[in-house]
Amino acid sequence: MRDLFIGLFEKFVGGFVLLLWLGVLVGTVAAFLSPNGGVIPAVLTLLAGTTYAVLMGGMMYLFLGVYHNTKRTAEAIEELAKR
Repeated sequence: MRDLFIGLFEKFVGGFVLLLWLGVLVGTVAAFLSPNGGVIPAVLTLLAGTTYAVLMGGMMYLFLGVYHNTKRTAEAIEELAKR
């Protein structure tokens, strides 16, 4: 059951990162096309949004990596204890 939730969370993280990137692209186009916008606000929106998406997605994937590493370490210790 735990593996089911971890698998669903991995899919959720992937979908969330995809939505973040889509939001960054839509925000960039909106900043470019707005009456007070232009190239500079669009580039700044793209840079800030990309930074945010990379940091948020990276942290979530890091948490999943810590879980998988902990699971592998526990399995390796159990294997050593059997010997």
